[in-house]
Amino acid sequence: MVGQGNTQWVYSFGNGVAEGRASMKNLLGGKGANLAEMSSLGLPVPPGFTITTEVCTYYYANDRRYPDDLTARVTVALAQIEKLVGGTFGDPAHPLLVSVRSGARASMPGMMDTVLNLGLNDVTVRGLIERGGDPRFAYDSYRRFIQMYANVVLNVEHHHFEDVLEHHKRDHNQTLDTDLGAADWQQVIEGYKAVVAAELGEPFPQDVHKQLWGAIGAVFGSWMNPRAITYRRLHDIPAEWGTAVTVQAMVFGNMGEDCATGVAFTRNPSTGENVFYGEYLVNAQGEDVVAGIRTPQHLTIAGKLANKSTLPAMEEVMPRVFHELNEIRLTLERHYRDMQDVEFTVQQGKLYMLQTRTGKRTAPAALKIAVDMVREGVIDQATAVSRIEAQSLEQLLHPTLDPKFKRDVIAVGLPASPGAASGKVVFSADEAEKMAGRGEAVILVRIETSPEDIHGMNAARGILTTRGGMTSHAAVVARGMGRACVAGAGELRIDYKGQVVLARGRTVKAGDIITIDGSTGQVMLGEVPTIPPEMSGDFATLMGWADGLRRMKVRANAETPVDARAALKFGAEGIGLCRTEHMFFNAERILAVREMILAETEEGRRAALAKIEPMQRQDFVELFEIMAGLPVTIRLLDPPLHEFLPHSDEELAEVARAAGTDVLKVRQRAIQLHEMNPMLGLRGCRLGIAYPEIYEMQVRAIFEAAVQVFRNSGATIKPEVMIPLVATRKEFELLKTMVDRVAAEISQAQGHKLEYSVGTMIELPRAALRAGEIAETAEFFSFGTNDLTQTTLGISRDDAGSFLPDYQRLGILEHDPFATLDAEGVGELVQVAATRGRAVRPGLKLGICGEHGGDPASIQFCEQVGLDYVSCSPYRVPVARLAAAQATLHSSVVKRD
Repeated sequence: MVGQGNTQWVYSFGNGVAEGRASMKNLLGGKGANLAEMSSLGLPVPPGFTITTEVCTYYYANDRRYPDDLTARVTVALAQIEKLVGGTFGDPAHPLLVSVRSGARASMPGMMDTVLNLGLNDVTVRGLIERGGDPRFAYDSYRRFIQMYANVVLNVEHHHFEDVLEHHKRDHNQTLDTDLGAADWQQVIEGYKAVVAAELGEPFPQDVHKQLWGAIGAVFGSWMNPRAITYRRLHDIPAEWGTAVTVQAMVFGNMGEDCATGVAFTRNPSTGENVFYGEYLVNAQGEDVVAGIRTPQHLTIAGKLANKSTLPAMEEVMPRVFHELNEIRLTLERHYRDMQDVEFTVQQGKLYMLQTRTGKRTAPAALKIAVDMVREGVIDQATAVSRIEAQSLEQLLHPTLDPKFKRDVIAVGLPASPGAASGKVVFSADEAEKMAGRGEAVILVRIETSPEDIHGMNAARGILTTRGGMTSHAAVVARGMGRACVAGAGELRIDYKGQVVLARGRTVKAGDIITIDGSTGQVMLGEVPTIPPEMSGDFATLMGWADGLRRMKVRANAETPVDARAALKFGAEGIGLCRTEHMFFNAERILAVREMILAETEEGRRAALAKIEPMQRQDFVELFEIMAGLPVTIRLLDPPLHEFLPHSDEELAEVARAAGTDVLKVRQRAIQLHEMNPMLGLRGCRLGIAYPEIYEMQVRAIFEAAVQVFRNSGATIKPEVMIPLVATRKEFELLKTMVDRVAAEISQAQGHKLEYSVGTMIELPRAALRAGEIAETAEFFSFGTNDLTQTTLGISRDDAGSFLPDYQRLGILEHDPFATLDAEGVGELVQVAATRGRAVRPGLKLGICGEHGGDPASIQFCEQVGLDYVSCSPYRVPVARLAAAQATLHSSVVKRD
């Protein structure tokens, strides 16, 4: 089918053939591409067609209008479905009903809109009765359609329909939906239609073609709904990708006891174990499983027993269909060579596949699946490394509950997403976001979550629901976010109005602290201590593969023994940034530091520095001993002096006593040192030039520590001395001359030849532009991209929060430039400095030590530029190691292409 010009807007599939294929996700979205692929594989897929993402792009670029020939193309594709299923869209006797679903190229579960049972109206519902012989099923399907269509397309709030249904149940002494018969549903339908007429001032649409185009427009419109925008922002999905729309013949899992619907994973998405994992409901439609309205049953007998369920497994109830589904599970995993998340429906004993996609999984599961598939010969090591989302490794670095601590268990639910979390109970997503914004740890407690709760789920430390199963919205989203989640804790009773939850005769109020264990399903009162994770098993195996693939080294930002040991534990290959100022804030030495700053003469400063030097030397001895010969880059004092100054009268008096002077003089000196813009004032190398005795003390402490460690252990230490905030060659040369002089003095006095290098931090645009002349004497560059971003964009990192969200929302900036490197602006300066520096000094060592050193997207850029190493916080070292390997793999693919 050809659209305007040569554009094909619509792709059909069904009856074992398809116009699309799995590789066309960018055009057909994940859902449409995989439905086409399954159809081509000969799997039982209801026929349908997909409207491409290019239509979505056209739609938003042309004031929400469609291409001129789209209607004709959809009409032709609809006729093909009619031919295959033997029904006609809108026909009173043999009506074709369809579903209308979204499908972006990246999976966005629950974020966009779906409409089922489309094509029903007051006339076709009678045809459905004739076709199925079940009036209750037909009217139940019609009321579902009215509610879904009215909410998704007509923007009528859900609660209006819930009120109608609840009033009917109360009036007729009914409790469950299953208590209602055909006549009941007819009355509810009239109530629903009355709601639509009252809310919109016009009746519910009976024209099935108007229904179809309304639903298509709603799905395209949902690409820009708040929850989809939030999800894209959290997962770095560009808005310009757009969504496809898939229209597919309906199959019904709610036509009777020989019908069912379910969701399954080809392996366990929480643990990665190679077992069939999933849930189903008899006599239900798909949204019943994921919405958490009914507690679903397990597919397998093993799953049922493991979760102590009394409900029969599909393996028991529908053994023939289960066997067919299990064979399809194996077929799909062999074909896609990855764990799959599938949706299926059983209609009158016949199995239909409605979706397959790469299954979302926890970080532990992702590691196990990747490592197991290498061992099974399904994929190679490089593929395994490329499959793990580097950022997700942070999930493995979080602590778990201490098993020795007594737990006050108040409920047990399903272990929906592993990990442990403690926090204050909140009952709404908005409250979770608000409290988390104040720095409070919260647990979001809901009867069930919906896509509208995503902002609160992201803000919360953990999620607890009383309804829903392992494939509910809460479970799927929590696993993707790395949040601990306990779902389906049915013994809890939540009172939103009273802001309490009742648990085993106890009352937990909003603000009370609870702990959830997403690995066991336990809910506990109070905070339970945690223990650090173990970095072994599949984690160690995969990281070993990654280390064998990557080109760049990974160092850590560390200045304390605790941080240095943690860095080594996580696989750091040295220290890329030791911030010496962090050593000065120790309570034992801050007084001497303040005494030094407030001194009015060099003699006074040297007297104070003499108190600090032994402590500073010991700092370096400990770091050198821990790192055992690995490179250590030490940045000389960088921050503006005002950061160390006392503020309270008590602190001022304390400094005055230590310095042997009066408080007034100390206060006057503090006023003299005050700066209007201290971040661009007397800091970095400017301190070393204005007060050379400060840098001399630090350099002497570094080199004397290197000699001491050599004499203690025989290890040769080669310190890398880094001079910060250099803008000109002259600044660097003056301070390098001082470093060389002090090194020569110590070498002579100690009788030990020192090995060391002196370099600079490139954190000012001028330094990047003049990198060639600076490299004439500098032996390494480390890009301080935190300050380079501030000085390039003219944005204060501390004040940017007031406008950066608006800039991202409006597309001015794609990412927060302090989280992900601005490759076009700041990145160009990095590229310029690297090129010019190495043109003068070919062996110039280049690294990055800002926050970007632990960001996977920024690491990809560092690989492109050819940096030698990245440096990040100790707990992000595993992320950086994996991201560096993936960057190497990506770079080799680009070069081959």
